[in-house]
Amino acid sequence: MPSVTPPSTATMIPGNENQALGIGRFAIEFLGTSGEGNGRPSRAVLDRTLLFFTDSVLCGLSALALGTNAPTTLRDEALDYGREGGVPPFGSRATVAPEKAILANCSAVREWDSNGTNFGYRPELGHTAGEFGHNDFYAVAIAAAQLAGRSGEDALLAMVLHDEIRGRLAEVFSLKSYKIDHVVHGAIASAAVYGAMLGATAEEIESAIGMTVAHFIPWRAIRAGKELSDSKGASAAISTEAAIISMQRAMRGFQGPKDIFRNPEAIWRQFEPTNGDSPFDLMLSHEGDDFAVMGMHFKLGLYEHQSAGALQGLVDLLIAHPEIAENPGDIASIRVVAYEPAFGIIGDPAKRDPRNRQSADHSMVYIVARKLQKAVMAAGSLPKDNDGVWKALMLLPEDYSDEALFDEGTRSIMERIEFEHGGDEYDRRYPDGIPTSMVIRMNDGTEHDSSLVMYPSGHARNTSADLDSILATKFEHMGMLALEEPGPVIDRMNGLQSLDAEALGRIWDFQLKETGGFS
Repeated sequence: MPSVTPPSTATMIPGNENQALGIGRFAIEFLGTSGEGNGRPSRAVLDRTLLFFTDSVLCGLSALALGTNAPTTLRDEALDYGREGGVPPFGSRATVAPEKAILANCSAVREWDSNGTNFGYRPELGHTAGEFGHNDFYAVAIAAAQLAGRSGEDALLAMVLHDEIRGRLAEVFSLKSYKIDHVVHGAIASAAVYGAMLGATAEEIESAIGMTVAHFIPWRAIRAGKELSDSKGASAAISTEAAIISMQRAMRGFQGPKDIFRNPEAIWRQFEPTNGDSPFDLMLSHEGDDFAVMGMHFKLGLYEHQSAGALQGLVDLLIAHPEIAENPGDIASIRVVAYEPAFGIIGDPAKRDPRNRQSADHSMVYIVARKLQKAVMAAGSLPKDNDGVWKALMLLPEDYSDEALFDEGTRSIMERIEFEHGGDEYDRRYPDGIPTSMVIRMNDGTEHDSSLVMYPSGHARNTSADLDSILATKFEHMGMLALEEPGPVIDRMNGLQSLDAEALGRIWDFQLKETGGFS
């Protein structure tokens, strides 16, 4: 039974009920038909979701323009599935099978590992499972709205719904604890959002969620090893493609497993056995300010989110002690102390010598060293304020090129970085924050200490950074990589709510650059 009484702005789906069916009903009621659903997020929620959406699109377009392998391959695949009455992939007027456009666009968005992140943390309800997740799935909302002939306002509402379902699942069940990839939560949300927008019944959505969980569970094997493959970045896209196909199949009458969250052979009760209930209660908001997206974090460049505390520590030290960048040869050591899972994921000794981009952006020593090397190259002209330094030293695709990966200055700094686990003192502070500290010791014995960083710039609980200003710089950088004139496309994304159905159908109609340069 639920441990708390849900407010009037939320719906509780307790573990002793059919939660798959409950998610289906919630999604249908949330979206309704145009203007008739009970989904009424506040202006602040809509604005934050829109910012995550624009961020994700610019990340995706730049990845395609630079010819990254997985997004390019999957976009080419999508274009082979031309379909009258389908939807377009990024940068195209051609309409293709919806699941293929979603596959391609989700993959592009995720490729740089630079868009939003959630940490699954809602302590007021005791929902602190701490599962990761990312804002990879907005292509589902766009495609579904296009197919349904609905507006940009409806598409934005569907994005809020998607983030709410996957974000709340992340709070109550830690997939990573059982070596299951976090994208399962997003795939479940994709089935629900796509089905609800296109008129599926709650029972059909239940079937699609059942099929997705029973047939298509990805293991974290895709994220293990010294050198990572395309599968790591495309995991969300591939799982969501399966969820969309499952939803389409259910709407044609195929019946998948029912009541999957209480199924004794499904992942939930297999990993967390119960006497028959689901292992968790699920509370979903439908009105006001308290939506999952409000706790999600922005990445201010290309870096694994677990490194954000270290990057903030470095920024703070560079502002306080500019001589660090002016005399890099005087640095004796850089000690970074952090929590689990940061220590285990980006502190993996196998990633101390990354040889490709996918491994470098999951290597703490590389991420920190590259940002410091950029400061060295800009020594003497670095801004003296937090926002200015983040803008000036923003890690961009060029910082993961072969030239950057094997830059002598960066490699020299990497050799002097020590990464330590901070133990319980740090672990208990996560996922409330990203507890990290950095001490830079100079050759003369002087030590510069960042002290404990909890809420770095971009974190949902950070109140000191000018987030809009820093993100505007990121959008400009990414847009210039992808488009001859990025301004109009950025304005189109920011103006999503003003698009009618016809304009939404053309939202991806623009010409991408094709500069290549990345594998």
